Amino acid sequence: MRAKEGRTVGLFTKVSPEEKAAIDRKMELLGTSNLRAYLRKMAVDGYIVQLDMGAVLELVKLLRSVSSNVNQIARRCNSTHNLYEQDVEDLRQGYAEIWQGVSDLLKKFEAL
Repeated sequence: MRAKEGRTVGLFTKVSPEEKAAIDRKMELLGTSNLRAYLRKMAVDGYIVQLDMGAVLELVKLLRSVSSNVNQIARRCNSTHNLYEQDVEDLRQGYAEIWQGVSDLLKKFEAL
């Protein structure tokens, strides 16, 4: 340990060959070859991103619902040659929900 640098606590760990290869690839992408400096920097300044995919799954569900509604309306229009005002309003509400969800999701991404 280098006491003059203030580093007096040792941390030791083992990794698998696959993990070591992943570390080497990431170091290469950063253009560094000093393993100690890289690991220290990542441990102190690195961050972990854990995504909550619940919002994305909800958006997918909304998209499927609106898509299904569009298909039903299209079939009805093709058979009756009429487009009902309530159908159009239902689609508007569905699209408004989707866009609100997309907006909320983008705000979460911006906060990362």
